[in-house]
Amino acid sequence: MKVVLRLPERKEVEVRGNRPLKEVLLELGLNPETVVAIREEELLTLDQVVGDEEQIEVLSAISGG
Repeated sequence: MKVVLRLPERKEVEVRGNRPLKEVLLELGLNPETVVAIREEELLTLDQVVGDEEQIEVLSAISGG
């Protein structure tokens, strides 16, 4: 699958295999509690399985005040 990271600069990486989103994020060295992932305008949960033919966008979940 193609994973597009926007943390804050854009970077694209390829990840193989169908597996839970949390596993993919950990493989990329990302803390699953500090990012959100989107697939075709759908917000993903950490237990959802993502696959080889998909594109996932990962954004930093930072709030300001």
